[in-house]
Amino acid sequence: MIISASRRTDIPSYYSEWFFNRLNEGYVFVRNPMNAHQISKISLLPDVVDGIVFWTKNPTPMLNKLDRLEKYHYYFQFTLTAYGPDVEKNIPSKNKIILPAFRRLSKEIGKEKVVWRYDPIFFNEIYTIDYHCKYFEVLASKLAQYTEKCTISFIDLYSNTKRNMKSLNMQMITLEQQTELAERFVEIANRYNLYIDTCAENYDFRKLGVFPAHCIDKERFEKIGKYKLGIGKDTHQRDACGCIESIDIGAYHTCKNGCLYCYANYSSACVNQNFAQHNSESRLFFGESQEEDIIKERTMKSYIDRQMTLFDYEKGKL
Repeated sequence: MIISASRRTDIPSYYSEWFFNRLNEGYVFVRNPMNAHQISKISLLPDVVDGIVFWTKNPTPMLNKLDRLEKYHYYFQFTLTAYGPDVEKNIPSKNKIILPAFRRLSKEIGKEKVVWRYDPIFFNEIYTIDYHCKYFEVLASKLAQYTEKCTISFIDLYSNTKRNMKSLNMQMITLEQQTELAERFVEIANRYNLYIDTCAENYDFRKLGVFPAHCIDKERFEKIGKYKLGIGKDTHQRDACGCIESIDIGAYHTCKNGCLYCYANYSSACVNQNFAQHNSESRLFFGESQEEDIIKERTMKSYIDRQMTLFDYEKGKL
């Protein structure tokens, strides 16, 4: 099984010690987001974890602990945009901390394990198409040696996102604007030997050479792990999502990055309340299990196909 760590929060930035404690103990408790009294016990043992995807804006707290992952196949989805602290409130200096962290991470684990994300994209009087293109090129020039591609997406307006971003006077994005920006991004990326794909976009940009992304990516894991995965699309995600099946071990309303566009946080007050209940020694992300909770061990298995194919023989793997 693939572990997602995590679409719901930034584990590398704020919860890495908890994560490594969970690896050491071999399992984690995850509350059902739709029913808080249902808890799943998820195995984190290497024999059933086929890979881990980390989602982060700042992996700095994990950089000295990567050796603890030696038994696992993994890669990072690393979001790095051109927004300022008016949008991404608690992200440290991108020039002094985030860009160096990206480069160091790539040098240590390989650029195929660090996927650059520039998303979500929105427009207002400051963050115009020209602004995004100008600073996308600045970032591309600094990251070209350290990643293979950049995944982009345009903002989805959930109710909490609309409320939190009201002060930014966000403009509606037309299809023509999306197409123009994607086309210009492709031109920039080509100059730096990068390619662009899109995350869960309903519009088809293939005519620009931009294909749908698979953020939890079967082919990337097969390349990294040198195995075959017999696993299908994640049916619990949106139809436009290309991800394969995974188990997310994070929790909503816990990310301290403070990004106004975030769909996973209701409010900063809710985040602060949950963060105060976090214990790096706990089996749960925050808080403790209660008497009324129902804990069930989830059936886990590896999806690695260990049968060698004729193609493998022809390539001299046996």
